[in-house]
Amino acid sequence: MIFIQRDGSETRKLSYDNNVCLACGICADSCPTSSLALGDVLGIARGQIDGNKLAIDEDTCVICGLCASACPFGALDFEIDGSSSKDLANYPTWTHESAIDDEACEFCGRCTVACPQDAILFKRELPDRNDLLKGEISINDEECIYCSACAELCPADAITVVNTPDACSIEVDEDKCVYCGVCKRVCPQEAIRTVCVTCMHSDEIEKPAITGDIFIGSDCINCGWCKEICPVDAAEVTKPFDGEITTTEEDCVGCGSCVDLCACNAIVLEDNVAKFNDEYCVLCGACTKVCPQERIVVKRTDMKLTNVSSASWKAALEKLLD
Repeated sequence: MIFIQRDGSETRKLSYDNNVCLACGICADSCPTSSLALGDVLGIARGQIDGNKLAIDEDTCVICGLCASACPFGALDFEIDGSSSKDLANYPTWTHESAIDDEACEFCGRCTVACPQDAILFKRELPDRNDLLKGEISINDEECIYCSACAELCPADAITVVNTPDACSIEVDEDKCVYCGVCKRVCPQEAIRTVCVTCMHSDEIEKPAITGDIFIGSDCINCGWCKEICPVDAAEVTKPFDGEITTTEEDCVGCGSCVDLCACNAIVLEDNVAKFNDEYCVLCGACTKVCPQERIVVKRTDMKLTNVSSASWKAALEKLLD
C-alpha cells in the first residue's frame, strides 16, 4: 500500500493497493497530468520481479481523485478529510456488482473453486447422517472369528476389529454405518445381521435441508465465472463495462503474455494461439498493454459509472470508451 497526502484547507489522500490492481492502466489513461504509469507488470505477474504495478509521480500528481473514480476494481482510493470519495455525494459511483441469492444457492461450492480471485467464501451446515438413514446391525460374538474381512471391505470405515492372542473384539460405529450389507455378505460365518429400512420408511424421512452462508469479498472483479458455473442460477453479475474484445489470431506468436496477466482467467493458449472468452472478460484492457504484436483491441461502449457531474471529468472518462 502506498499513498500520497497533502494538507491545506482540506486534507487530500490518494492510496494505492498493489494487491488489488489488475494492471489495466485505466487510471493512467484517464489521469489529466500523466502522473501515473504502469511498471513492468508482466514481470511482476510472472513472479520474476517484485514491485508495484503502478508508479505515481508525487511531484506532478495534484490529488484530484479522478484515477480513483475511474478504477472499477478499487485499487485506488481518494479521501477528503478522511472520507472516501466513494461515500461522497458529489463524486462518481460505480454500479457494477456481483451477488448470490442465498435462498436459491445450494451451497455446492463450485463458485468458490472457479473464482480466479478467491473472492467467494462459504460455509454450509449439512444434516446429520443418522437423520437420513434408518437401519439396524448386529454381530454374533460367538460366531465371529475376527477375520477382519468386514472391516477391510466396509465402505464407511465403520467397523473396528481387534484380533490378538490376548483379546478379540469387534465394534461397529453406527454413526458411520450406512447399512449397506457388504459386511453381512462377506462374513464367512454369517455372524452379521443388517437391516436397512430407509427405503421402507422413505416417506417418513424428510428431504434434508442444507443451509449456510456465502460471502463475496471486495476483491471480486465481477468477471462472471460464478454466474456461468452456478448450476442453479443463483449468481448475478453486472460487469463494469459493455463492449467487446477482438483479436487477429494470425498475428499471435503464442508468447502467453496476455494469459499470464489476465486476472479473470479469460484467456487460454490453444495450439499456441491465445483464445479469449467473452463470458469472463471485464474489458479492463490489461492484455492490450503487454501484447508485443498489438493484436488485441478492447472496445468499450458503456461503463457502469454514474454521477459524473464535472464536464472535464466526463471528457476524461469518455476517453475510455470507443
